[in-house]
Amino acid sequence: MAYWLFKTEPGTWGWDDQINKGAPEEWDGVRNYGARLHMRQMKVGDLGFFYHSVNEKRIVGIVRVAAEAHPDSTTDDPRWECVDVEAVKPFERPVTLDEIKANPKLKDMVLVNNSRLSVQPVTDEEWKIICEMGGTKV
Repeated sequence: MAYWLFKTEPGTWGWDDQINKGAPEEWDGVRNYGARLHMRQMKVGDLGFFYHSVNEKRIVGIVRVAAEAHPDSTTDDPRWECVDVEAVKPFERPVTLDEIKANPKLKDMVLVNNSRLSVQPVTDEEWKIICEMGGTKV
């Protein structure tokens, strides 16, 4: 299993939207080749952090990949693909970007070094550390 981080603007699609959906939802609208490459590597069952960007800058929950990369239904441009994700559980305590940056064990995390990338990989060790920081077990 691989781990990922999915960034979203909470005013556009937030954790509550994902929970209220009650079913898998396309992670659509991604228009970055690096993020697309990461989505193409995802397998059903992989887990990801659900990260609220913009003003919040915090991990608020965990999602599961429910469908592998397929054409993004929000565009007719065949270059863009997406995966489907479903909510697994909220974090007991959201983990902020500042807390992540303050942890020396997370200094090499993509989120710390390339915070603009909307879909990014997370290592096994980073996953464990952040879940512990958030008081969340999967």
